[in-house]
Amino acid sequence: MAPRGSSRTLTPGQIARMIADAIMIQFALLSAIAVRFLWFVAFERVPLNVDVGAQLRHDLTTYLESAWPLTIICLSVFYLSGFYTYGRAYQGKYKALIVFQAVTQSYLIFAFLSYFGRGSLSISRTALVLAWLFSVALLVASRLWSQLWHRMVHREREALRVQPSGEGRHVLVIGGAGYIGSALLPKLLDRGYHVRVLDLLVYGTDPIAHVIDHPNLEVVQGDFRHVDKVVESMHGIDSVVHLGAIVGDPACDLNEDLTVEVNLTATRMIAQVAKGWGAKRFVFASTCSVYGAGDEVLDERSQLNPVSLYGRTKLVAEKVLRRLADDTFSPTIVRFATIYGLSGRTRFDLVVNLLAAKAKTEGKITVFGGEQWRPFVHVDDAAHAVQMILDAPREVVGNQVFNVGSDEQNYKIREIGELVSQYVPTAELIVSDEATDLRNYRVSFAKIRHVLDFHPQWTVEQGIQQVLEAIASGQVKDYRDAIYSNVKFLREAAGDRLTPTKDDLVKELALESARHTTG
Repeated sequence: MAPRGSSRTLTPGQIARMIADAIMIQFALLSAIAVRFLWFVAFERVPLNVDVGAQLRHDLTTYLESAWPLTIICLSVFYLSGFYTYGRAYQGKYKALIVFQAVTQSYLIFAFLSYFGRGSLSISRTALVLAWLFSVALLVASRLWSQLWHRMVHREREALRVQPSGEGRHVLVIGGAGYIGSALLPKLLDRGYHVRVLDLLVYGTDPIAHVIDHPNLEVVQGDFRHVDKVVESMHGIDSVVHLGAIVGDPACDLNEDLTVEVNLTATRMIAQVAKGWGAKRFVFASTCSVYGAGDEVLDERSQLNPVSLYGRTKLVAEKVLRRLADDTFSPTIVRFATIYGLSGRTRFDLVVNLLAAKAKTEGKITVFGGEQWRPFVHVDDAAHAVQMILDAPREVVGNQVFNVGSDEQNYKIREIGELVSQYVPTAELIVSDEATDLRNYRVSFAKIRHVLDFHPQWTVEQGIQQVLEAIASGQVKDYRDAIYSNVKFLREAAGDRLTPTKDDLVKELALESARHTTG
């Protein structure tokens, strides 16, 4: 079974782009032959015994003989170069270079095959060079123009959306220097929000260096488990985005008391403070891990059955927030799919990023089990979903749960390994029967698509390519560094900054977690 959206299966949009490319290639070839003929007639000294009409018929025959093999060769090379799949993620000058290389390779192959098959070129060298130049110009221009057009349309749409004003304009982002937070901040600032970040900054300020000097951004360094820091940060705030947590099963299992305190106790305290200070919106980052294990496609109304401490803490936190909700305090719960891709604070303890990095640096991809289903979403799309929730009217999103992802990005773990191996064909794919992760869920994202018109802009293929390029360029020097892994960082670098307080509330919520997930 080929993964949806992989380079093995062409979508209608990809087929349309191939047809457009074929038309441009044939137009370039016909134009080159026409220019060569006009030059021949207008500027070259044509002997009186030369029949110009015969020359025209010869040139048309040359076009008919050359057009179809040249088009097939070009489309084949373009397809293998990723023009219709991951190559869409290429940007600017790099995209132009890739197009130039692919067109050049195509014409060289055509010239070689023509000469090898006929003993001579079926088209004059001048016309062939002109056709190559015209093809490069058309294909590069069309792709750069498409990219520019999409940006212009996006900006127009954003300008037409209701800009945030009044309620919800001042936002507190807890954990704003983390994986999702560092992708979210520029989006909120670009939308005109006044943003305050509360973060312990265990990774320093590098993750948010690109926005740290923005006049509408305020950074408060502090532990969100401490009520005094939360109260200090809540002044003048009308919306809260709570991204702070210990994330991931291995990281949560390191210290269960700390996990319960960070993921449960702090969440309840922060929500109570927010409600007391009059914040009407509260966006809480949960996870699709709350669904646990099941064979059916799950939506926001499905039974929840988390199989890990991480999932259980998020589930109980959701229930705590629902009990606090009323007419003036409207929590919105977002259950993120498994995230991939790069942000200010990238993680390589997530399956797509990890497998891509291993394939690139070690030449080996190991998948455990492989038949488990997972939904996926790029970190930039996850951040965009949060921004859309803040933009939306409170009566639309308040007291609601949204799965964040797309139906097309439900994959088996084995399929992710196969997809990575397509982009790093030299890497060995090893599928182990040992399934270390019991989670298995496919998720429906129809609600957020219908309510907010949310459509992810990234695909898993583009995320894989983004990781591979970051490693190849040196942007990521060593993906095994503790800074890229929650569990490694907690074990090696966090030190005394993250230790449990072991108060009675932690024990109370731990018991509540056990009751909810076993009863």
